[in-house]
Amino acid sequence: MTAGRTLNTFSQDWGTPAKYVQAVREFFGGHIDLDPCSNAYSIVGARTEYCLPTHDGLQESWNFPTIYVNPPYGIDKRYGTSIKKWLARCAMAHTHHRSEVLALVPVATNTSHWKNYVFGQATAVCFLYDTRLKFLVNGQNAGTGAPMSCAMIYWGTRLERFFSVFRQFGAVVDLRNLKGQPLGEAVANSQMRLAYG
Repeated sequence: MTAGRTLNTFSQDWGTPAKYVQAVREFFGGHIDLDPCSNAYSIVGARTEYCLPTHDGLQESWNFPTIYVNPPYGIDKRYGTSIKKWLARCAMAHTHHRSEVLALVPVATNTSHWKNYVFGQATAVCFLYDTRLKFLVNGQNAGTGAPMSCAMIYWGTRLERFFSVFRQFGAVVDLRNLKGQPLGEAVANSQMRLAYG
């Protein structure tokens, strides 16, 4: 599991810890309609699960009311996937299908995928207090924590519910004021044009 670097393990079965699965279910009202990047050891229990190699979740439909995503964090050279593509699909599912989407991802605010698909697109983010979140490895508690901070990102319309469910796990930040706003280099370039005519 790395943020924007090559994944140096053959296992991509990094499962969501039970306390977060329970919170996701609570947020969605008891069930999850789609888990597009599931695995044989997943405890998510979504009504529809896409598992590699049978189903490539990036190629299948995401037209579901509620979606939970815990994507592979590295680059999968075999399938040509990266976390950037998973976050793009999260944002697209909300925009095109009005899906309510939650994604558990590494905090990498300097990356293009955060700039393009989180800031300006997502509704909110919960920066998790777990400094080394303990993922399940092949369905079992691994005992070792993730090498990076993680966040739960939300694309949807129920900010108050997201806040009430996830505030116990971390700092919840409302991102709605960033929607449609220029970010990063676009702001800097605009300021330069104003300053120098």
